[in-house]
Parts: sequence; C-alpha cells; structure tokens
Amino acid sequence: MADIAAPDRAETTEDIETIGAEFFADPHAQYRRWRARGPVLRVLFPDGVIRWVIVGHAEARAALADPRLHKDATLVDRLITAKRQVPPSDPRALALLTHMLNTDPPDHTRLRKLVSKAFTTRRIAALRPRIEDITATLLDAVATRDEVDLLHEFAVPLPITVICELLGVPVSDRDAFQEWTKALVGVVGLEEERARATAAMTAFLSGLIRAKRAEPGEDLLSGLIEPADDGDALTESELVAMAFLLLVAGHETTVNLIGNGTLALLLDPPRLRALRADLDLVPAAVEEFLRYDGPVNMATIRYTVEPITVGDTEIAPGELVYIALSAANRDPQRYPAPDELETERDTTAHLAFGHGIHFCLGAPLARLEAQIAFTALLQRFPHLRLSPTANPTWQVSTLIRGMLELPVRLDDPA
Repeated sequence: MADIAAPDRAETTEDIETIGAEFFADPHAQYRRWRARGPVLRVLFPDGVIRWVIVGHAEARAALADPRLHKDATLVDRLITAKRQVPPSDPRALALLTHMLNTDPPDHTRLRKLVSKAFTTRRIAALRPRIEDITATLLDAVATRDEVDLLHEFAVPLPITVICELLGVPVSDRDAFQEWTKALVGVVGLEEERARATAAMTAFLSGLIRAKRAEPGEDLLSGLIEPADDGDALTESELVAMAFLLLVAGHETTVNLIGNGTLALLLDPPRLRALRADLDLVPAAVEEFLRYDGPVNMATIRYTVEPITVGDTEIAPGELVYIALSAANRDPQRYPAPDELETERDTTAHLAFGHGIHFCLGAPLARLEAQIAFTALLQRFPHLRLSPTANPTWQVSTLIRGMLELPVRLDDPA
C-alpha cells in the first residue's frame, strides 16, 4: 500500500494546468488548450491535489475499459487524504459512495447483476406513457406564463418525479435530496455542509429502506431488498449506497441533459427551427446534445496500482486519474468541427454515458426521458427562446456539467 500513497512527483509550474473559476464557466475552452499539449496531462484541482486528466477520445475510451485503472472508493479516499495530508473522510461519507460505480470486479460484477434486472429494455419502454403524462402536466403548469425558469420548472421535476416513482421515494422529499446532492457532487464547499448532507442523505435512505422492508411495494427499491434467484442479496450498507447512486444518477444527469441541450438549441435558432420542423430527428439530436455538452464532465475518479501508459505518457503507481468525457466528445480527431452543434451528425462512440463495465445502467431511461421532453417542448412552445435576462451560471463541479437556472420566454414576440 506504500506505493498507492506515494507523494506527487516534483514538477515545474509550467508542467501543470490549473482548474479555476474559468474552467467551470467554460470547460470546453480549457480542454481545447489542454488538448493542444497532448491527450493526457497533469492538472492541479481546487483541493490542492494534482491528478492526471485524459482528454483525447481514443485514450479516454481505452482508459474507461482498462482494468488497471481501479475505482475502489476507500482506496481513492486514502490516496487523496494522503496527498492532502488531512485525516481520512467520515466513514459515513465513504459508505454512501461505496456503490457499484466506485467498485471493481468481482464486487462490481455482483452489484451490477443485482440491480440490472430493474433496467431491462421492456421495463424502461413500459415507462413511456407515465413519462409522457408527467411531461404534459409540467408543461401545462407553465403554459399560461410568458417567462419561466425551464430548468427548475421542467428539466428538474421531470426526471426527479420519474426516478422517485421508480424507486418508491416520496416526491415530496425531492427538494431536500436535491439540496443534499448539490453539496455532495460539488468540487468545492464547506466540509460541514458536506457532512450534514451525508448524514441527512444516509438517514433518509436508511429510513426509507426500513419502511420498504416493513411494507414492500412494486417499486425498484422494494425489489432490491428481495434476494436474487440464487439467494444473493444486498447488505444494508450496499442497499443505502445503491439507493443513493440510483437516486442521484437517476435525476442529476437527465436534468442537465435536458437543460444543456435546450440551451444549445436556443443559442442556434436555425437548428432549433429545423428540429421543430422534423421531430423524427429528436432521437439523433439527443445523442448530439450528449456529445456536444453532456451532463457528466469528468467520469468518477480512478487510480493506478501499477505503471500504465496512456498515449505516449507513462503514469506511475499511486496516481489519481480523471477521464474527461466532455473533452473526449469534442476531440477533433474523432468528430469533425467538434465545437459545432450538428443534430444530424454521426455521434457513434460518444462517451457521455461512459464505456466498458461502468457504462451507465440508466442510459436507456435518460434517453427516453430526453426524447419525450424535447419532442413535447418543441411541439408545445413554437416561440420558445432565451430570456433577455439569461446569463447561464454553471455548477462548480468537475463531475456535473449543469446550469443553476435557465430563464426562457414562451410568449409570442409579435
């Protein structure tokens, strides 16, 4: 384990890029500059720890499927705290993060098998009528107004309602757990705030699981409590961590897929008109929104336990590695004119949902929700446009790429 906690090697300031406020405002501008230096480079993060960041598409795709890049949450924490020279994280926070996205085989294989039965193609397709109903209800609620915050009044409540109903979570609790989520996925923030969010989320999910054990329903969480056909079952801590993952990933990514995609369209009126004129193009457009400005900026962190080579760069043991999905999806070696929104382009092999064994289990649900949302939005509001007051402010997170608000006008400008 000594190699795992090895200190950062000495480097000159010129060797290392830095993540500051300008990165969160426009990571794509930073990625263009970084990419000119090569597909992988060293970056100083706001917590004071230097990490490797992979920005090339070919290198990112290979790294996402490379078993030599590990994801054990406990060892990641040990490595980060050693580099920062601070005490280990709160065990409750680590327990919340020890889900299948932050584990390696064979644990990952077991956890994914236990939850994948709930995300079959048939089960997701069966949700279409309900998602359409929720979408229509939300749009009805804003239809009489001239200006609305489309993020908070449509993009947020749609996926939150869907995932709450799927998991069997009271929708009335959605404001609370979204507040906790923001504290937990941000890259900077008060440790006290994170600790409060961790404790609150853990208590909420533990109580919910106890309630489901006492009175099981037809929801996904009740199903996860039941043992599989082979008798295997999630432990209590695994259930809490899995519920956390499904709840957060099940809404946060789709919120920002809808929000970021809408912003991209509203900034490109000819593309908006073309898509409205042919709604059969919406599924392809959703894939382009994912590629162009997807909801996940950098994939969750990995680390090395042996030397690996990425491109022409050797990464030593004991190093932290981020794979920048947003950067890879705009690599000009993979996509011509990558900074242009082209809703009819070939988006094959985009990495918005990851790649390899950690490919997003909820991708079919996110795609379905986004396709329904954009189709209904374009049909319902022919004059949809950005509000003159709109000035997108972005979350301070290396994980999530999403806005804080999206004011739009719905009325006829004539």
